[in-house]
Amino acid sequence: MADASEFGNIFAELRLIFRSLESKLDIIKDDAAEFCANSRKPWSNGKELYFGGAVIKKNYVSFYLMPVYMYPDLLDGTTEALRKRMQGKSCFNFTKYDRPLIRELATLTKVSFERLRNEGYA
Repeated sequence: MADASEFGNIFAELRLIFRSLESKLDIIKDDAAEFCANSRKPWSNGKELYFGGAVIKKNYVSFYLMPVYMYPDLLDGTTEALRKRMQGKSCFNFTKYDRPLIRELATLTKVSFERLRNEGYA
């Protein structure tokens, strides 16, 4: 069972991952329960490119990272423990604070941003 009392701390740590890139992203929402950021360069069709975000939900805290959907090979080399947190192709759910996995996710996020930049989307 999830300990919702930890969700605020989990969210704060996940939010910091994106905040470390804030000078390179457009922050579109930042409040006590949701954080969302877009890439500064749009898709070729001119639409905004959602980079990722974190959201406190009822039973877990979700971390969305769109580049891993766009480039699944970014997940090569991630631990099985982090992959077990995945729901769908670009969402990671946390029900408890797990510092090693949050650090791994921070590294994955930075690598994902670099990939977007190399592809011309950041």
